[in-house]
Amino acid sequence: MSLVLYGHPFSSYTQKVLIALYENGTSFEFRCLGPDTPQHSAEWLRRCPLRKFPLLVDGERNIVETSIIIEYLQLVHPGLVRLLPADPMAALDVRFFDRFFDLHVMNAAQHAVDGALTGVPVKREEGLALAVKKLELAYAWLEGHLAGRIWAAGADITLADCAAAPSLFYADWTHRISEAFPVLRAYRARLLARPSFARAVEEARPFRQNFPLGAPDRD
Repeated sequence: MSLVLYGHPFSSYTQKVLIALYENGTSFEFRCLGPDTPQHSAEWLRRCPLRKFPLLVDGERNIVETSIIIEYLQLVHPGLVRLLPADPMAALDVRFFDRFFDLHVMNAAQHAVDGALTGVPVKREEGLALAVKKLELAYAWLEGHLAGRIWAAGADITLADCAAAPSLFYADWTHRISEAFPVLRAYRARLLARPSFARAVEEARPFRQNFPLGAPDRD
């Protein structure tokens, strides 16, 4: 049985895993979760009652949590691009950046998204204000720590960049990365130019109207 990935193209965390799969040209079947594919949703819920996606299915093994999925792929279905370094200390740095982008960038932007989805103006304003505060802190930290680097953890693309690409993509839509952060802006541009992420962005383009803050025409 080939690998199967349950998720949605517009989901940042689905994109994180798609980047890893595309980087290595790993063969898999994508099963989109949505109202038009109830059969996929039924099977997903059977395999993952906790309702977590993306979900990677490999035979009878069900794997959730994006960082774990990507590490699993490297262990069981390795490709030419090693997304987690062999050196333990280098791998620790990669894992740190992976968590930073998930927790301090994507989760920060999610405050604004969640507030907008309520449809309540005051909650929308509160969510956006909290997101802006957290994202400004994250942007400033990244500006310093990415200086002199091509990718998040050094010269090679890694798990950290799989997390960074969708995180910064949607964070910039939520609260624009200002010209005060040229290093971060350039890094985001490099991510967008990477074929693996560019493919994920294009596949998600039909769903942009679903972004509750108003999807920009750029990117």
